[in-house]
Amino acid sequence: MNKVYLSIGSNLGDRESNIASSIAMLDSFDEITNIKSSSFYKTEPLFNENQPYFLNIVIEISTTLSPFNLLDKIKDIENMLGRDLKREKNQPRTIDIDIIFFGNTFISTKELEIPHPGSIFRKFVLKPLSELIPNEIFPKTGVKVVDLLEKCPDTSVVEKYIIDKKA
Repeated sequence: MNKVYLSIGSNLGDRESNIASSIAMLDSFDEITNIKSSSFYKTEPLFNENQPYFLNIVIEISTTLSPFNLLDKIKDIENMLGRDLKREKNQPRTIDIDIIFFGNTFISTKELEIPHPGSIFRKFVLKPLSELIPNEIFPKTGVKVVDLLEKCPDTSVVEKYIIDKKA
């Protein structure tokens, strides 16, 4: 069983529902158990600022899937939730699911890089990740997640998002 951390974000449509649906779909696989979630965070878009704000979370899962089998399931979920798989980089999207790290696995291929190479420079990943595992060492860095967040050069707005349960 591997402990895996996924970053999930949405900035099109019903963002809360998109994220909840992706988690429910992940939970439907027998090979994925023990899902734990960070709080939701409202995050300013990076790179292409001419788009709506994102909602982001990080989840922890336990899985017996291989990294590439998990990636295939993630792509299927993104497709089912309306993500255009041929879209340009940094464009608005209904759902985006990235593998941040996967146990002690290191992969560097055209299709998949683990740990996710940009995650240590993205506050929208580090803030929710530090909520789940602040004192864990981020793979390949030798640095605690909370310390990476503190030193993160990303100055974008990332703030806790309160879900209106009355709606």
